[in-house]
Amino acid sequence: MSSIHKIGVLTSGGDSPGMNAAIRAIVRTGLDCGFEMYGIHDGYAGLHSNDIVKLSRHSVSDLLNRGGTFLGTARFPEFKDPKVRQESVDVMKKIGLDALVVIGGDGSYMGAKFISELGFPCIGLPGTIDNDIAGTDSTIGFDTALNTAVSCIDKLRDTCSSHKRISVCEVMGHHCGDLAACCAVACGVEAVLVPEVPWTKDEVYASIKNGIDSGKRHAIIVVCENQTDVYQMAKELEALIGLETRATVLGHIQRGGTPSAYDRVLASRMGAYAIELLRKGESGRCIGVKNGELVHEDIVECITKNKHAFMKSTYDLAQVLR
Repeated sequence: MSSIHKIGVLTSGGDSPGMNAAIRAIVRTGLDCGFEMYGIHDGYAGLHSNDIVKLSRHSVSDLLNRGGTFLGTARFPEFKDPKVRQESVDVMKKIGLDALVVIGGDGSYMGAKFISELGFPCIGLPGTIDNDIAGTDSTIGFDTALNTAVSCIDKLRDTCSSHKRISVCEVMGHHCGDLAACCAVACGVEAVLVPEVPWTKDEVYASIKNGIDSGKRHAIIVVCENQTDVYQMAKELEALIGLETRATVLGHIQRGGTPSAYDRVLASRMGAYAIELLRKGESGRCIGVKNGELVHEDIVECITKNKHAFMKSTYDLAQVLR
């Protein structure tokens, strides 16, 4: 048993469905192991301002099916300042916190790294819908966001088919094409644009035009964000092909909503595993799932190396099935 007695948990960066399930598992597993558990509001900003509350089993009741994070989250660029980090550590010392569990993306992991370097055991959990974190096949929230995007694109197809229309749909992902690639296969779209695979407008437009010329009534293009201006693309396609073309940006609707069963289970497994690692004396580690098994690796490696391999086989399948 480690010398840890009090553990804090925070969520940082963008919210993702399943964060609440992870918090619940962390708190209840920690309490079961005899630790005092504390929730930190609004990420590292709340840690710095001492917005911290003691949590009980009841504090995390009825959270499994709730999206977002009941602790709140926030961007806190000031945490890059060594003085601010030291002030945050002083808050931890004042309360008596011995360790920290951080749920978030690579920016959140960087904060966890800093805390670890200042002598406090820290474990990171991958909470982001973008699936762009190294060290894991899937992040908490990715599956839910995928299901949300698929549902929306399915609805777009109904209207496109009825009106003989082309739809250009932007999904999230930051600079990772996993969400777009999986949507492409699940929805049977005519084209998918991701940052990992080079593409040109001429090629995309020619492919869509060939499909319409061969008898297709409609077409859907899925675009990972940060690839192109989808509204401009819609105008250009309409001028070229002659069919009404609309752009749709799904945006933050993908980040909310009830987490899927998969994300609830994944988050719960990862949360419980975080406590197990702290009991074993681990620090500066980030948790992942690979081939269905929970793993952990040095948080520095997750920050500095590229994310897990892009789902190239899924992308290739989308090209075959379009």
